Amino acid sequence: MTKDDGWRPQAFDVLASLGLLTRLPLNLDGARAQARGAAAAWAWPLAGAVVGLLGAAAGGLALWLGLAPAAAAALAIATQMFATGALHEDGLADSADGLWGGWDKARRLAIMKDSRIGTYGVLALVLVTLLRWVALSGLFSAGTPWAALLAAGALSRVPMTVMMAALPNARGAGLSHSVGRPGSGVAALSCAMGFGCSFLALGPLAISAALWVGLAGLALGLVARAKIGGQTGDILGASQQISEAAVLTLVAAALPA
Repeated sequence: MTKDDGWRPQAFDVLASLGLLTRLPLNLDGARAQARGAAAAWAWPLAGAVVGLLGAAAGGLALWLGLAPAAAAALAIATQMFATGALHEDGLADSADGLWGGWDKARRLAIMKDSRIGTYGVLALVLVTLLRWVALSGLFSAGTPWAALLAAGALSRVPMTVMMAALPNARGAGLSHSVGRPGSGVAALSCAMGFGCSFLALGPLAISAALWVGLAGLALGLVARAKIGGQTGDILGASQQISEAAVLTLVAAALPA
């Protein structure tokens, strides 16, 4: 799908998005979800908000049971990983290995497809996960993780839709290619949904959060276009991880001293 001719959002798209981006047990019409493809991408921020709230619930339960804020933050991250099947973390690791481990497009794409993880992938996972954990530890200490996790979950899925709409698929195969290419209307509605969720959660701070997410997505998109000629599912996953870390770090930094 590259055009918006006749496109209309459907309530079913929320379920389709959860089915694609999570491993939650859903009673989902798989054929219908597959047929919607990229047309359902406007709802990806809503799926992200659900994942964020699941993480907040797990961390909140940990605090209620008497665990330290740092442990609650770790459990929140683990819950999100289980909810998504570590889909985005896998994309981050593969992107880091491929973009910086290969000398030409073909080699970079081959590395990204390889299931083995390399040094760049390990470092990227450790650094980004550490940023998320440090930020969440501060937020759980302050007792304010819900808004941040909801906003981060929603906003971090926006670059995925925008990059799919703006950049061609570099591989011509894989999950991203099979979903299709959303049109401008789908991408615009995704932006609106992501920002709307984050503004409800964070208020005016959502403006700064959206700016940081936009800059992170733009930077990664430029690197991906230069090195592999477009986007892949791994690049989309990397954009989510980097964007989530950026939002959580920003909100944690805004806490009263």
